[in-house]
Amino acid sequence: MRFEKLNEDKIRITLNHEDLIKKDIDFHSFMTNAIESQDLFADCLKEAEKQIGFITKNYTLRIEALAMSSGDFILTVTRSMPQIQTNKTNKKLHIKKNISNINNTQAVYLFSDFEDYCSFVSFFKSNHFNINGIADCVLLYEYNNSFYLTLKNINFSYPSLKYLLYYISEFGTIINNSDLFIRKLSEKGNLIMKNNAIKTSIKYF
Repeated sequence: MRFEKLNEDKIRITLNHEDLIKKDIDFHSFMTNAIESQDLFADCLKEAEKQIGFITKNYTLRIEALAMSSGDFILTVTRSMPQIQTNKTNKKLHIKKNISNINNTQAVYLFSDFEDYCSFVSFFKSNHFNINGIADCVLLYEYNNSFYLTLKNINFSYPSLKYLLYYISEFGTIINNSDLFIRKLSEKGNLIMKNNAIKTSIKYF
């Protein structure tokens, strides 16, 4: 477990595979369960206060969780100004995870260059993910020297959907207003791969 103080109100916590094994937490549990409900998160905050003096009591916290291809997990913890207390009871901390929005039936991920997209494909290929049925239509576009992966009619009954989309967001950036952007890509973008672009890429890259 490694701690880095980014500024007075933000730290980065890096957890490796051994850290998770010690707490008997697997990847799926880590990504699908609320971070604030896990003993591991509480231990991280206690250790952060001990090692680098990062106090979180009476602060509101925002958590960004990333899973790295190396197997490490990175938690970026940002604290806001302390809440003003009107009584002696400490106010419960409010913790949020920064995750991809999967409430929409469509999603678009931006890859700044083709190398980033290839890294994403290589990661999925090396970890033997089953991506069949994740969405009805998965396309890859090139537009303004960037690459865009679009998912249409996302299958919400797909096993570990949040888990897989979270990994995609590790390599690409989710685009807001995906419906409008997909129409722009279909009109002005260069369609590179169709008929399940992820599966095709894994096969040929």
